[in-house]
Amino acid sequence: MEILLLLIPLSIILVGLAGWAFIWAVNNRQFDDLDKQAMDILIDDTGSDKK
Repeated sequence: MEILLLLIPLSIILVGLAGWAFIWAVNNRQFDDLDKQAMDILIDDTGSDKK
């Protein structure tokens, strides 16, 4: 039962860190263009360096 005295504050700290990381990512525009990397695979860029 004494382990709960350690695990509950530790879990609250971890949830706080995860929340801070998410807010930091949103404020630094990490989620603005989620489709760019998905569409990059479809772009054919081998035409300019063909020999």
